Amino acid sequence: MLRRYAGPLLFYVTATAIAGLVMIPFFWMISTSLKSKGALTAVPIEWIPEEISFEGYRKVFDVFPFARTILNSAFVSVMTTVVRLGAAAMAAYAFAKMRFKGRDILFAAVLATMMIPQQVTFIPLFLVMKELQLVNTFTGLIAPSIFNAFAIFMMRQHMRTVNDAYLDAAVMDGATHRTIFVRLMLPLSAPILATLAVIAFMDAWNDYLWPLVMLSDPNKMTLPLALSKLSGQYATDYNTLMAGSLISIVPIVAVFLAAQKHFKAGLQVGGVKG
Repeated sequence: MLRRYAGPLLFYVTATAIAGLVMIPFFWMISTSLKSKGALTAVPIEWIPEEISFEGYRKVFDVFPFARTILNSAFVSVMTTVVRLGAAAMAAYAFAKMRFKGRDILFAAVLATMMIPQQVTFIPLFLVMKELQLVNTFTGLIAPSIFNAFAIFMMRQHMRTVNDAYLDAAVMDGATHRTIFVRLMLPLSAPILATLAVIAFMDAWNDYLWPLVMLSDPNKMTLPLALSKLSGQYATDYNTLMAGSLISIVPIVAVFLAAQKHFKAGLQVGGVKG
């Protein structure tokens, strides 16, 4: 009996201990955000503040228009997610279910772009956006998300698992590719769409370098740029910085919780052969 339960018990104890270690930085973030400025340097360290202070949360909205940056990030993240998933789904459908000359070669070229570091593309992308007069605009910030090789790959892998008999039946009923894509493939791709939506939203919400290159207007500043302003060259109000960082986590957690039912199923799609 002891031998039967020893393995599972050891696993759960180890997993709980690892989860506790992972949560320590998050707990420290919450604790620091609720401390007054003087309590930050207290010795010994106060893991639980003796006196709870909301000074950091108040100051984060006083230093600059923090609420405006949240709305900016929300708009950019939502639009980036919609654009990326829409473009990836259409490209994946073409690669998975439409037969045309050079399809496999073109798909291999798409996959090859995954080996190019994103930072390498910043200068040519910026020059293109400058020629199109899209610098310092949300359109220029969102436009590069139209192409994402990882999203195309994941969507294609999933769509290849859909039996061609469904498509043949739809064609016999007079359905066009547009009808098949909208009414058949997209509903069947709900798990992978949910997974990619979470990934795309997190990427856009946490993106720092591309907004830093593209945006110069303070009124169009996104949340990561705003948080970077809280870290000074010679001094940093860590309670304010932690308060801002904690607020920035809330939308990501909400999106993940909303899509968690499909998230696990969608992540398993990448292992499908073919």
